[in-house]
Amino acid sequence: MSDSVENGSPAAATPPSEGLSALKIDAGAEGTGSSGPASPASPAGAGSFTASFKAFSKFGDPKSDGKQITLSQSDKWMKQAKVIDGKKITTTDTGIYFKKHKSVKLGLEQYKAYLDDLAKNKKVDVEELKNKMANCGAPGVSSHAAGKAASTVDRLTDVSKYTGSHKQRFDESGKGKGIAGRKDLPDQSGYVTGYQNKDTYKAH
Repeated sequence: MSDSVENGSPAAATPPSEGLSALKIDAGAEGTGSSGPASPASPAGAGSFTASFKAFSKFGDPKSDGKQITLSQSDKWMKQAKVIDGKKITTTDTGIYFKKHKSVKLGLEQYKAYLDDLAKNKKVDVEELKNKMANCGAPGVSSHAAGKAASTVDRLTDVSKYTGSHKQRFDESGKGKGIAGRKDLPDQSGYVTGYQNKDTYKAH
């Protein structure tokens, strides 16, 4: 009898205790989430900044692991977040303070130190700066600015509107002719200039 109790009790006792501890952990996790609504809010802001950092550090670099960001990626991020406005903060400023770290790429903590330095010297609130950067969306282009920029780019790159020497650099389809469009290359085919029946002669 005692054997059966002894044999049965450890087996029976362990699963409930494990179950209870698991329930306590779950309850604790729920408790922390529900008890303090203010506490998850701040990590969420930090999380979105970190997520944006990761996204922009991979922008234009498929081999990047998202842990380090370059100056050009950072500038792209700041322009999209309207931190670089060309007045208060310019790309010259970002270049100066980025290069102080003597590294081509900065990790997240280094990057935060860089932002602190930049904000302090440009007399800008670093938290406001980070908030803008956290909420600027995924790498790409903002809709309103994109519409204007796209139409401007389309207009400036429409080769059918080119005149003068620029017109000579593209064929009818808009493809660049390369060196032939920039230099007068001598025709070495053996035909005189303007000959209409070029390449029609068949050798017998």
